[in-house]
Amino acid sequence: MIPPETQIAEPLSYRLIPSAIFKGPILRALVDNDPEVEALSALERMTSDRLSQRKINPDIQDWGSSCVEAAFAYRRKGGNRFNSEDHGAWYSGFDERTSLHEVAFHKTRELSYIDHFYDEVFYHTLQAGFVGRFHDVRLLPRDTDFLSPDIAIAYPAGQRLAQELLAIGSRGLIYPSARRDGGTCLVAFQEIVVQDVRPGAKWKLTWNGSPDWQAEAV
Repeated sequence: MIPPETQIAEPLSYRLIPSAIFKGPILRALVDNDPEVEALSALERMTSDRLSQRKINPDIQDWGSSCVEAAFAYRRKGGNRFNSEDHGAWYSGFDERTSLHEVAFHKTRELSYIDHFYDEVFYHTLQAGFVGRFHDVRLLPRDTDFLSPDIAIAYPAGQRLAQELLAIGSRGLIYPSARRDGGTCLVAFQEIVVQDVRPGAKWKLTWNGSPDWQAEAV
């Protein structure tokens, strides 16, 4: 089943990543001008698996493109809702609260494996814009298999749909969040469609003995 497409011009979306893997645009602070940044970037590309397989325009060497490449180069074992471990993707929410609920769900799930709901984790927000036609499943029934909150049901079905969409060159998919009622998420299948990436807020998520979590901007 190929879902319909929607034309969007979304200037601001939110992706949260653990602060432990967040790297700001550090190269610029080491040099005095843009040509020197390009020289350092060229050295980095010689030893980076992420940069050596880049699909973004090779003339673009900014920090934002580096963040996008990382999302596609480093895949989670077993994949996610709309990507297998063989193909990376960029996930984001159309509002920051939705993105917080998405990452908090997965962290809470990790804590449940050890039955120890005490932790404090820091996340950085990456903001990005999207323009163009994206496939859209927001009007489908919420009991559709790939929209299920149950990972065992949703992930295999979602990954099958993603393969169909990748085969026809889809930019990505807009879908309702399974973790926050009323929230909207977007998964980008192509690196080139993730635009104007820049750093945003930093968040602290805390668990104090139960699956309930608290978020604080820091």
